[in-house]
Amino acid sequence: MEIIYLKEIDSTHNYLISQLKEKKLSPPVSVIADIQSLGVGSRGNSWISLEGNIFLSFAFDNSFLPKDLPMVSRSIYFSFLMKETLKEFGSDVWLKWPNDFYIEDKKVGGTITRVFQNYTLSSMGINLKKAPDGFEKLDISTDKFSIVKKFFINCELNNSWKEIFRKFQVEFERSKEFSFHEEDTKISMRDALLNSDGSITVNKKRIYNLR
Repeated sequence: MEIIYLKEIDSTHNYLISQLKEKKLSPPVSVIADIQSLGVGSRGNSWISLEGNIFLSFAFDNSFLPKDLPMVSRSIYFSFLMKETLKEFGSDVWLKWPNDFYIEDKKVGGTITRVFQNYTLSSMGINLKKAPDGFEKLDISTDKFSIVKKFFINCELNNSWKEIFRKFQVEFERSKEFSFHEEDTKISMRDALLNSDGSITVNKKRIYNLR
């Protein structure tokens, strides 16, 4: 994995997409920055970017991914690998469906994922050192580069989706205490059923994570 370090950028997500489109970079590749001015969040929102936190985007060729990994499950897959990585550093972080990092009941970060040509591109924003109002920061003291390097080592283990999903099923029960947004509607997850591809069924409707 090639890791490109930038002091400051508008968005690691947008930067990596543009570099891939212009064929200036090719997977496996990642971009990490100290500061983002226009971080990309979920549902089209911006991600508040405070210096010292983790701003990471990375791309893998689809052929690298586990054979049993559904396209709609990729964001959960990489998010869970990051969660497991953070736990190796001593964090009590957990993964709220579909791809938000939480400490107890406060969000500390999240993931967005998209498929571009033959690549899968994911971006993560995680509050490592500072948290905006209403959010939390991680409960560990370490540097971002150690976390990122260990994360990519874990990615290279190429764990199957079946193995990751089995672990995520147990943690999913914590998500039922929360709600999520589908377009402009807030939906309770109290009675949500987790399907084998990472989607959920709520009120007889199957809902996929497309972030």
